[in-house]
Amino acid sequence: MTADDVQRAARTRAKILDGLARAERLLFTRPAPTSARAQMKFLRTRAKGSTRAVAERLGVSRKTVERYLSGASKRPHKRLQAALVQETESEWQPQVRAQARQRAASSGGLVISCRAYFGLGPEGTSDAGRVRDISVAVSPSHAAAILAAREDGATESDLHDAVAEAIADAYFRQGGGGRAGLEVKFADVEWLDIRF
Repeated sequence: MTADDVQRAARTRAKILDGLARAERLLFTRPAPTSARAQMKFLRTRAKGSTRAVAERLGVSRKTVERYLSGASKRPHKRLQAALVQETESEWQPQVRAQARQRAASSGGLVISCRAYFGLGPEGTSDAGRVRDISVAVSPSHAAAILAAREDGATESDLHDAVAEAIADAYFRQGGGGRAGLEVKFADVEWLDIRF
């Protein structure tokens, strides 16, 4: 595998994690805090009042956290702003996200839409690999596997493989009927959208 292939695979996997994060953000019934002070207060509440825990989580000093909590500082630098948004959204409305994950894993499944390279068969046939736009509802069992892998801290490669298997089974193998042994290559994801 060349360095370009490794880089392309990393971008593909990052799109899967971003797609799952966007899908969860769409579930929020109330908007997450947007100001740095409100985000710090929320994170401090989630850390049971510990400014030290918030500082460690964000990678800043305890004094920095205290300045934002008191209102002395208002505009964080880009890295801190990104960390605040990510950490706040990861903790925001956990019950809403848990209910959506449970529903997807038990009865609803996920809808995955993407534009990516799919390779099915040898060149020169109608199954030759090419870029395709696909939107498919994946089964609850595949949704459960994808969500469980993410919750268990699976590597990005494992998550990529789980999404590839779900798309291949639902779209190309049609739930195992007719083309059960079909091997599908999933790569070069241009965009990916996931919905609960």
